[in-house]
Amino acid sequence: MDGNHNSSTPGTGRAEPLKKQASSAVEISQITGAQLAGSNDPGAPDVHSKFGSRLLSAEQDVFEHNAWDHVEPDDEYLEYAEQQIRMHHEHPVPTEKQEFYNNTPAAFWNSFYNNNQNKFFKDRHWLRIEFAELFEWTTDRKSASEGHADAGTVKEDVHLADSSDSAVSKSRGVAVASALSSDPSDAKFRIMEVGCGAGNAVFPLLADVSDPRLFVYACDYSKVAVDVVKSGEAYDENRCAALVWDLSSTELPPNVQPGSIDIMLMVFVFSALHPSQWNQAVENAYRLLKPGGLLLFRDYGRNDLAQVRFKKSRLLEDNLYIRGDGTRVYFFTNDELADIFGTKFEIEQNAIDRRLIVNRKRELKMYRVWLQAKFRKPISAD
Repeated sequence: MDGNHNSSTPGTGRAEPLKKQASSAVEISQITGAQLAGSNDPGAPDVHSKFGSRLLSAEQDVFEHNAWDHVEPDDEYLEYAEQQIRMHHEHPVPTEKQEFYNNTPAAFWNSFYNNNQNKFFKDRHWLRIEFAELFEWTTDRKSASEGHADAGTVKEDVHLADSSDSAVSKSRGVAVASALSSDPSDAKFRIMEVGCGAGNAVFPLLADVSDPRLFVYACDYSKVAVDVVKSGEAYDENRCAALVWDLSSTELPPNVQPGSIDIMLMVFVFSALHPSQWNQAVENAYRLLKPGGLLLFRDYGRNDLAQVRFKKSRLLEDNLYIRGDGTRVYFFTNDELADIFGTKFEIEQNAIDRRLIVNRKRELKMYRVWLQAKFRKPISAD
């Protein structure tokens, strides 16, 4: 599972007036994005340029570049979005089909990976910059010898819009402390990716970090995806274990001890769950992480173009949709993330990443919205 939409009044089926969420160019971190067209991982930042570095100061310049950062949607888009969301509620998924989609999500992801194998998503090398905690715990990595900035340097300069009061600087070094403060007989630094898909995050991580303490768990509830990872040339059972596991299960993954994970990664994964599964998923993440462990999160934001452009008979519930291939996707707000994760975790980052993607030839404007967050299990947790 590796899934990579506008507000409505719950239960009424009516579109609620759209409100612009605040975007702060001052508080946003690292990287501009890939084109919606031409990228098979539309939420992936471009590792070659700083997120937040291209600001649109004059509307007449909008078609001078392919992408702009922190651009609020214009009135034309907001009107279009309201019309679309109203249409979604007027023409939802037929009632008799809703149970089918909700009861067999893994089957649709199995079909997806049967069709695409490892050819759909690009390797997520951008994680090194956006989620540097995955790498900064060790200097035994290629990116360090190649002169890439350490995470502490990068994050100290600018950071994503943060809706919490927690100091972002607190994240520097705490992931390392989590590992160093553990039992000396257990020297491993354990990272778990939930929703690993075909290994587009796991394999770049293993290729970059050569520190023998690293061990990566790659989990997905699609058996086909897990088989794809296991068949990868870089798969090494001494450094990685690929497991079939549903994040919303009442059981933890096999052979993974509670409180043993230093960092957990969820990239375009939580949105594939039904809202009724969120609490269990959060509980599982909390149980698996060490005290002081970190959950790194990136997913779809409310009113993203991917939500707005859905056609009839795709809405399952408020902000929960079915794609053409049968996979589910939910579109979040920052407030929802705070409510979902804030009961268990300290919120170090709860950010919004707005990107205006431009088709210069056709003079089209496409507004993308992603949320990025970092949740810390309290160091004092049992």
